[in-house]
Amino acid sequence: MAEITASLVKELREKTGAGMMDCKKALGEVAGDIEAAIDWLRKKGLAAAAKKAGRVAAEGLVGVAAAGTKGVVVEVNAETDFVARNEQFQGFVSTVAKVALGVGTDVEALKKAAFPEAGKTVEEQLTAMIATIGENMNLRRAAGLEVSAGVVASYIHSAIAPGLGKIGVLVALESTGDVAKLAELGKQLAMHVAAASPLFLDSSSVDSASLDRERAVLAEQAAASGKPAAVIEKMVEGRIRKYYEEVCLLDQVFVVDQETKIAKVVENLAKQLGTPVKLTGFVRYALGAGIEKEEKDFAAEVAAQLGR
Repeated sequence: MAEITASLVKELREKTGAGMMDCKKALGEVAGDIEAAIDWLRKKGLAAAAKKAGRVAAEGLVGVAAAGTKGVVVEVNAETDFVARNEQFQGFVSTVAKVALGVGTDVEALKKAAFPEAGKTVEEQLTAMIATIGENMNLRRAAGLEVSAGVVASYIHSAIAPGLGKIGVLVALESTGDVAKLAELGKQLAMHVAAASPLFLDSSSVDSASLDRERAVLAEQAAASGKPAAVIEKMVEGRIRKYYEEVCLLDQVFVVDQETKIAKVVENLAKQLGTPVKLTGFVRYALGAGIEKEEKDFAAEVAAQLGR
């Protein structure tokens, strides 16, 4: 039997785009014959995945999983919204979220983790699903929150299945108080985050670049009023406070009652429970956020196909 060298595996990967372990297995099955290995991968549907890898995957699902003091959110992309309704794809995203609860949210580590009851890693299961469903897919990102005591609440907006949808949110409440009441408020706060889209937890967590940019814009706007410098400075500071109310979760007005700031809502629960409650963090994943989608001119595309 021919020796399966690293260079041989590399060559097969470059020709097919299949995963390293799949290439190694293919070469082993055909005694190192690279052309036969290509055919073996094609028959298994694994080489086909490479041809789809260049296509933009901006649809798919966000999945959440939470267990007591810990929660995770993951995003798995596909090319079309149709795939999001596929039960196999839904099952994959749901399982990956549960796996992330155990192994953590580092994407590369998550890809290498065992996929339950499949005898494959998460990445290998994804590759097999690409071949079966016929679309490019990608485990794009994952994040998690954890508290030493309290709850991590989760929420999926417009869920198409339990824990699956297009917007997923986690909210962490640190407290030794009544878990049921913490979970109740946590769910409401997660719904608020889904609706209000805060960028930061509080004013101290606003990064200096964002703040400097906002301050520069506001200063220029205020200067156009022609008022004295001291007045302009006060105008800018007033507008900065307004900026915090727009982008910082604890400074936002609670969507449930439309009048109480989130910081006060948390403070009120602490008084009710007779013990401190701290909102320590949140995560909001919106499907496809930040992915550049290819805009197609349908008429031009049809004309091109007709050779016009």
